[in-house]
Amino acid sequence: MKSRRTKALEIPHKVKRAVWERDGERCILCGSPHAAPEAHYVPRSAGGLGVEENIVTLCRSCHDAYDQTVFRKPLGDRIEMYLRGKYPEWDKSKLYYRKENA
Repeated sequence: MKSRRTKALEIPHKVKRAVWERDGERCILCGSPHAAPEAHYVPRSAGGLGVEENIVTLCRSCHDAYDQTVFRKPLGDRIEMYLRGKYPEWDKSKLYYRKENA
């Protein structure tokens, strides 16, 4: 049985579909069509939720680069700007799993 936290961090199919459409079916960083809506802006390891405001479409190369410590900050800044442009009320603090809200 999955915990509430595990379920909250997973990306539901409907979220993947919405993010894929929002991102124009392409990697938001390089424009590659060989991409998938499965990258958490706030990582799962930090409690990043599987919600539209925290998920972006990245190709494998950009996703791997984003997962690297040295590239995390510059790519994260670009992703944050992108998400702020899509969601005017975007708030990073709302993207974390909190046990009291489960």
